[in-house]
Amino acid sequence: MDGTLVGLIAFASVIALLAVRVPIAFALAGVATAGTFVMFAFRTGTFMGERAVRSTTSLVYSNSFDLIHSYDLSMIPLFIALGHIAYRADITTRIYHAARVWLVSIPGGVAMASVVGCGGFSAITGSSIACASTMGRICSPEMLRMGYDKRLATASVAAGGTLGSLIPPSVLFIIYGIFTETSISKLFLAGILPGILTLLGFLLVIYLWVRRDPAAAPPFNGVITRAERVEAAIQAWPAVALFVIIIGGIYGGFFTATEAAAVCVSATIIIGFAQRKLDIKGLFEALRETCIQTASIFLIAAAAKIFVAFIALTGVAPAIVEFVTAADLSSFYLLLSIAIIYLVLGMFLDPIGIMVLTLPLMIPLIDSYGFDLIWFGVVVIKLLEIGLITPPVGLNVFVIANVVGKDVSSETIFAGILRFLAIDVIVLFCIIAFPIISLLIPGTMS
Repeated sequence: MDGTLVGLIAFASVIALLAVRVPIAFALAGVATAGTFVMFAFRTGTFMGERAVRSTTSLVYSNSFDLIHSYDLSMIPLFIALGHIAYRADITTRIYHAARVWLVSIPGGVAMASVVGCGGFSAITGSSIACASTMGRICSPEMLRMGYDKRLATASVAAGGTLGSLIPPSVLFIIYGIFTETSISKLFLAGILPGILTLLGFLLVIYLWVRRDPAAAPPFNGVITRAERVEAAIQAWPAVALFVIIIGGIYGGFFTATEAAAVCVSATIIIGFAQRKLDIKGLFEALRETCIQTASIFLIAAAAKIFVAFIALTGVAPAIVEFVTAADLSSFYLLLSIAIIYLVLGMFLDPIGIMVLTLPLMIPLIDSYGFDLIWFGVVVIKLLEIGLITPPVGLNVFVIANVVGKDVSSETIFAGILRFLAIDVIVLFCIIAFPIISLLIPGTMS
């Protein structure tokens, strides 16, 4: 049986299953297992079911076992735990409170503080959905009470939440690094400048929005003293310290990404207890949430690993590379096609699902064109970041809609998100046109 045909049918089957809301892990593992059985059963041209069962179970077991026992995978529960513990120790939200004190007197300052707070939250947690959910509960209701335009009050947090995908540490970078066998430490460093560029772009959007429509952000009538600003900045020191440990430790070669995560988890627990912001009950609750979230990601990752092995068995990836080579597509049109695929999928699927579904085909193509996999990783994460706020399914938009309830509809949030989408596209173009933005910092890594 033609392996390429089986592979293409498998991809179509996965997409069909996802369309009817079958969980991504079950869709990938089920299709891959069935497809592998078919490939082995008809390997000699005649059906040999007994031999196919043994070969199929061996492939499924060995690939899932190897992935779960991967050293790099251990940093996922560590960074997830870091985010949950830091939140319960009141560390992640202090950046927002500090930014609010410093920026509140500026037109649109609370919205800007929300974006800065999202950036700070992302620098510790690495999860866009968690960032949008947590910051949405804090920032959006406050802006609505102050009389902010509903679109600005919600869209700024939904867009700011996407920074968790790009600003290190990022769970998506970890998964990308594992499946492409690239340095996760370099991926983290590669995301710094694009993440900062995106954050500054969001701040520019808010500034121009409020300048054009001053009624969108009522002015702050109170008084903030210098002492209050200094105190707020000092209160944010734990979050800054954790970010310095992660980035400085990795860049300076003192830690691997996994070691940095472990050190930061320990430091967060110590700081939380020392400042009496964390107790045993809160710690165990954070660990419980970590186990639930980690189990979900591990299940998807294991299923994806089985699917990748199945795709390698079919030979569909080399066939697609050969087809694209024969078509003589330029680098521009190849990247344009990849961007369109990711943006379309981002309208309907979650980022992890998109990544594990597409990487088996995309990476051979990128390799054949000689692109840098670190740079391409940043491009992919940026595309997934855009997908989080792209209609009709933008996950971050619906997270914010659930947080604010009936006060603001998802359509209103999407209406406000268009301005932020525009700046996202500009940043994406800059990352693609100027790879040095992504590669400058990891290129100087010791």
